[in-house]
Amino acid sequence: MAKKKSLYECQNCGFQTSGWVGKCPSCNSWDSLLELNKEQIEYLKKTSTKVTSKTKALPITEIKAEDIERFSSGSKELDLVLGGGIVPGSLTLIGGSPGIGKSTLLLKIAGNLSNMGSKVLYVSGEESASQIKLRGNRLGANSDKLYLLAEISMESVAEEIEKADYSFIVIDSIQTIYSNETPSAPGSVTQVRAITFELMRIAKFKNIPIFIIGHITKDGSIAGPRVLEHMVDTVLYFEGDTNSDLRLLRGFKNRFGSTNEVGIFEMDSSGLRDAKSMSERFFNKENLQSGSALTILMEGSRPIVIEVQALVTSAYSNPKRSSTGFDTNRLNMLLALLEKKLDLPLGTYDIFVNVVGGIKITETSADLAIIAAILSSFRDREISSKTLFIGEVSLTGEVRDVPGMMQRLKEAQTQGFSHAVIPSKPIEKSEVKCYVANSVEKIIEWM
Repeated sequence: MAKKKSLYECQNCGFQTSGWVGKCPSCNSWDSLLELNKEQIEYLKKTSTKVTSKTKALPITEIKAEDIERFSSGSKELDLVLGGGIVPGSLTLIGGSPGIGKSTLLLKIAGNLSNMGSKVLYVSGEESASQIKLRGNRLGANSDKLYLLAEISMESVAEEIEKADYSFIVIDSIQTIYSNETPSAPGSVTQVRAITFELMRIAKFKNIPIFIIGHITKDGSIAGPRVLEHMVDTVLYFEGDTNSDLRLLRGFKNRFGSTNEVGIFEMDSSGLRDAKSMSERFFNKENLQSGSALTILMEGSRPIVIEVQALVTSAYSNPKRSSTGFDTNRLNMLLALLEKKLDLPLGTYDIFVNVVGGIKITETSADLAIIAAILSSFRDREISSKTLFIGEVSLTGEVRDVPGMMQRLKEAQTQGFSHAVIPSKPIEKSEVKCYVANSVEKIIEWM
């Protein structure tokens, strides 16, 4: 008699197969397939029952566009990342490393909304209500309109939502909530999928915005199945060093707005608050030494002046290449280009690059500043603190334009800079004196 095959499911992506394999064919993760028991298989069969739809397809030209209504969260930075404010009926996922400020931010937002008169529910599966109240006292978030529920059962949470007319809900966190109707452990693929679907149903049916906190893995991605990110409307990630007071909230998915915006927050004794002034958080104009150069990055629609530092020193054995806040592969490319075009013996030197303030450079506009900092350290020659370097460097040694040049130059003018080294003449007239360096060789003239 042939043995009946078991059903296996990947704990990362939810892929199912009748036979166990060491590597998931869907997400390429190793040892992630677990065997499902009879109760789990019956549950999957029950939830996959065919449902006849009564919805009729319509031409897209006959569909009426609905205006998206938003309301403020009480935080200008969070509103900026969300695209202008919180959308009723939206489901938002916030991820980040432990201790970076996810719970602190959402408790502060819950306090802001409750102080505005909205009835808010904060569901915690990790902390007791008394622990949350202690944090609320520190944040100044306690209000009669803010309700706390220390519960991990989805049925109990749904029952509480049905009993009261809440305007805003926080789930902390999705990996701790479980459903009695789903025969699986909390945090598993089946549980997270079922809980997220139920929260999405509640958000859309009752038109209530729900914010979910999600744990992250060692590589920085949301823990659990990838379907979690696909089901929600918005995905936000916290970035930054937990040892620093600066936090960046970056949007990676937003069905109601752009994903280019970044919110900047500061952590102090009263919790996480909007950063007031960014003009001098990432650079020191008064004490710019050799090996330092300034540039302007575009974080969404916001131009930010940052300082990049380079240290070029003799190597004792094998030359080292290290960078903090800048892609190491791109650094190696720029170093190879300098050796080729400027005939510099950088292969015998240790080279270290650092971006001040803990910010990570994700665009190519800082290439010119990186090269300027390396040349400044190599020659031990200071660069003027009133000069900016903006431009992308190609493999051929050509310096190319970057988007938003005029916006960057306007910010440079606001911050009191007098000179800028850029790839080409600006389209509009600027009070900042611009020098054209369309190739790597011409950078030497401005050093």
